[in-house]
Amino acid sequence: MGQVFLLLGLLGLHPALAQPGTAPTQATASAPAPTPATVPAEVQLLPSPATIVVTGTFTVAFRLRGGQLDKYSEFPELEGFKKTGKTSTTTTRIVQGHQFSDLTITQKYVPYGEGDIAIKPFQMTVNGVVLRAKSSIVHVGPAPPPNPGTITKPANPTASLQAVADLDKMFGKPKPALYQEVPDHAFLAVLADRPRVYQGQGVRVGLYFYLKPEDQALLSFHDFDDQLPPMLHELHQATAWQQPGPEPSVTPDTVRHRGEKYLRFRLAENLYYPLTPQPLHFPPLALTMVKFKLLKKPEAGQENRLAGYKTYLSPGLTVHVLPLPGGRAGTVAVGDFRQVEALSTSHPRVGESFTLAFGVQGQGNLSAVLAPALAARPWLDVYGPEAREESAPGGGRKLFRYRLVARRPGTVFLDSLLQLVVFDPATGRYDTLRPSLHPVVRGARLQPDPLPTPSQDPFYGPALEGADTTLQPLDVYADVRRYADWLLLALAGIAAFGWWRAGPRA
Repeated sequence: MGQVFLLLGLLGLHPALAQPGTAPTQATASAPAPTPATVPAEVQLLPSPATIVVTGTFTVAFRLRGGQLDKYSEFPELEGFKKTGKTSTTTTRIVQGHQFSDLTITQKYVPYGEGDIAIKPFQMTVNGVVLRAKSSIVHVGPAPPPNPGTITKPANPTASLQAVADLDKMFGKPKPALYQEVPDHAFLAVLADRPRVYQGQGVRVGLYFYLKPEDQALLSFHDFDDQLPPMLHELHQATAWQQPGPEPSVTPDTVRHRGEKYLRFRLAENLYYPLTPQPLHFPPLALTMVKFKLLKKPEAGQENRLAGYKTYLSPGLTVHVLPLPGGRAGTVAVGDFRQVEALSTSHPRVGESFTLAFGVQGQGNLSAVLAPALAARPWLDVYGPEAREESAPGGGRKLFRYRLVARRPGTVFLDSLLQLVVFDPATGRYDTLRPSLHPVVRGARLQPDPLPTPSQDPFYGPALEGADTTLQPLDVYADVRRYADWLLLALAGIAAFGWWRAGPRA
């Protein structure tokens, strides 16, 4: 009977089963002692396959039982393998009337070729627990011939998953008539933080999957690494400057939708800055999930859940783009900006350089903020500017540093020399940002030094004094060319005479 319950426990972990033939390199660690009101959480590094084919995948995974994932370190880079994708699986087991929740994070690797590959020891940290794996050898064999009996994804996504192999022979295949379909309240949505924007204004668009907390045992992600790239391609906009947002999160956010509590999984999130007045169109997207049917009357020896597929569709989304007033798109920055300015000194000296830092800070596309030109003045030398950008989600700070040298004393009114025009989408108006600082230059006015004469130069002065002052004819170069032509003709005549004299003797 102990073996039977062990096999039933393995069936409950079906979505996160590792490949057969695993190497004995694993480590198990427990989190620090919990409080009396919590259930002990266990972190375990799952075994990796010891033998794979060249077309297969090598996996490194860890499982978290009875707790919530806080953070974990990056998976190691393995020599001879390349990272291909990461999967997250949450499973619920019911053993003897008790419910257990497991979270499995799996990193996939593909081999570069066949042979025996040595895996060096590595370690990972999950929720502050250090997991260590010993060195091992992975045998990568040739690809097997096609097998018609290999289990593949059914052509019909609504068809239920059927368990096969030796466990079916022992317990029999699950009977769909014994399971009931439990309705869920999950949905897929493409949402924007605003319905319309100005040309050049940023709009955040995300792809989210909403799930009620009580429906967690009914749904599980399926083949997410292969489903996500096509959806990201559909979210791309050819008429907008796109900044990628954070990566998909394995930990959901708790939000409220229409007054009800939901768990929101962030599948994709980008920031778009329209470059043209054309609207941004996001087509409907589809996500296939694994949905479980529950057993009507739980019985000993029966699996409590039966897996199947369910596809969720998100409605299309359109974000309207308004043109800028006056047709000044591309020449001004659009966003909620405020000016930032600073001086290295408020009382510079005449002839000494001082630095002016002027820029913007706020929400908007910093790449569209161009360096303003400082008006030229004969008594002020300007060098630069040097741009410095500090990015933040949806905006940041961008400064331009100018180096100035004043040649006369007095007050320098920088607001008349420098200005930056921006468009504020909140008010729908243009704003002109000007420096408010007025440095006072001290010292005596610089008088330009007279240019030295050639005779005062230490090298050219003596050379000019001893130079020949005799005038040369203007056609001297023509005479030299004529003499050179006559010389060439004479040499050609001598060569012809020598050739003629050598002919009779031969």
